[in-house]
Amino acid sequence: MLSQRINELKPSKTTMSAQLASELKDQGKDVISLGLGEPDFSTPKYILDAVNEAMYKGKGHHYSPSAGMSELRQAIADFHADHDGYRYEKEEVFVCDGAKMALYFICQILLNPGDQVLIPSPYWVSYLEQVKLAGGQAVIIPSQEKQDYKITVEQVATHANEQTKFLILNTPSNPTGMVYSGDEVRAISDYCREHNILLVVDEIYYRLVYGDTQPQSIMSLTDNLDHVIIVNGFSKTYAMTGWRLGYVLARQEIIQALAKLASQSNSNASGLSQYAGLAALQGSQEDFANMRMTFAKRLENAYDKVSQLPGFQLSSKARGAFYLFPDISEACQLTGFATADDFVNALLAEYYVLVIPGSAFGSDQHIRLSYATDQDTFNQAIERIHAFIETHRRK
Repeated sequence: MLSQRINELKPSKTTMSAQLASELKDQGKDVISLGLGEPDFSTPKYILDAVNEAMYKGKGHHYSPSAGMSELRQAIADFHADHDGYRYEKEEVFVCDGAKMALYFICQILLNPGDQVLIPSPYWVSYLEQVKLAGGQAVIIPSQEKQDYKITVEQVATHANEQTKFLILNTPSNPTGMVYSGDEVRAISDYCREHNILLVVDEIYYRLVYGDTQPQSIMSLTDNLDHVIIVNGFSKTYAMTGWRLGYVLARQEIIQALAKLASQSNSNASGLSQYAGLAALQGSQEDFANMRMTFAKRLENAYDKVSQLPGFQLSSKARGAFYLFPDISEACQLTGFATADDFVNALLAEYYVLVIPGSAFGSDQHIRLSYATDQDTFNQAIERIHAFIETHRRK
């Protein structure tokens, strides 16, 4: 009865893990989740107040243009011009219900059967499946720990061919938290432009960077973005995951195609969510700055605690997003588990700690932990993981 495409589609391990954790909580289990990638902060009050005012003035109650409200598109263009020094026109902005939907739409408007998409590994969980749903072929470019899980332009050249349509670059990275330098991004961008390959840059975490790392969009690195499609959104920066609001920056031909697809699918992003996005950009950024400082402190704590777990190996300290991606192959050997997936499943069943297996991101020896939770809760989870390892440690 079901279509071949849905039968072949793999469910998101992050979503499935969260559902399992929720079921255990419903059973009264004391589950600590280090799984989902969303801030534990509430949406800032100034945004809520602005949406409340808009709602009672009759705004956001009806359909908007498929590409998004004109004033929000202009605000997005203005914001990035101020922060990144590159001016997109509002006609080069597409607003949709979440950055995930933006990436899905991009695959749908660009890919024909047989087209290839270069995807660095480890990768965000939905990239591969979205490419498959559009009839494309994912070509994985493996990265290595010694490279801080970042690919090089030489690797791109090795994997690219005449069927390559675009490359997806995610920086800061989910799941590794690593951040590409300006020179690294520029080199990959230049190669893609020279070889007629589109570059889709997922920048959903681009303002969530720590230490001496500065927020840096590809917009600030080059004055030629004709081959670049930027995906961003409000979920991570403004603690608005539930509002479902993302956007795309690209040349008008791409934006028009995205709007055409929206007109025959979801019509438009929620009107009230769009007013929330407008308020987020135009209001004070103090709440974001405070959240960013909190995450920076949590990173220091998380890196220290995870590094001390028996059999957990971390490469260079992550500088962005809110994840750590330790190699637990040694921990599996210590505890007798054949795979990281087995380790993760037993950890949840026995000690009620949810982490995401690296297999969801193309790396079977790792797990992803999110420190987007308060420090005390994170530390309690680490204590449970340590107890779990000691319980199963081979004598």
